[in-house]
Amino acid sequence: MTRTWMVVLGVVAAFALLPAAPAAAHNSLTGSDPRDGARLAAAPERIELRFLATPKEATTEVTVTGPDNVAATGGAPTFSGKRVIVPFRPGAAGLYIVTYRLASDDGHPIKGEVRFTLTTGTPAESPSASESPTSAAPTAAPTSAVPSPASPTPAAAGADDDGGTGWLWVAGAVVVLAALGGGLLLRRRANRR
Repeated sequence: MTRTWMVVLGVVAAFALLPAAPAAAHNSLTGSDPRDGARLAAAPERIELRFLATPKEATTEVTVTGPDNVAATGGAPTFSGKRVIVPFRPGAAGLYIVTYRLASDDGHPIKGEVRFTLTTGTPAESPSASESPTSAAPTAAPTSAVPSPASPTPAAAGADDDGGTGWLWVAGAVVVLAALGGGLLLRRRANRR
């Protein structure tokens, strides 16, 4: 009887590990600086995204947008191991969205976003340097009057298109194997009588 249970548990463990192999090829976001949902009084110089596997430069896209969908990327991203670092060019106070898209080793596209709120902004730049100082009258409202979302909605850390069906296969395999093992055990007991 002990041997039967050992065989059943070994088969269950083997099937539980099979679906995990393809899933391990999927990359995902493991962290960011600033973190998702952060509220910052001082603008960071750069934005850092950390991934489970090393992202490839050729298949990785990162964009940063600020209030009114204004681009806030201060240059091309740099890659360092499992990290992607993007120079940040802050603008007005408000919600900033860092959007990323990359391909996993198996070619599966991974995309997601990180949101953070900048509570203070940079002063508005004059439209052109040739204008007279009298035409550049201050029209900006105080930064404390700028509405910001009460609680930004965190996005999925790594949106996966498979919807987690790998775990459903594992659960189904465990149920089937448990039923087979139970049936085998009942059959042996019936044969002993």
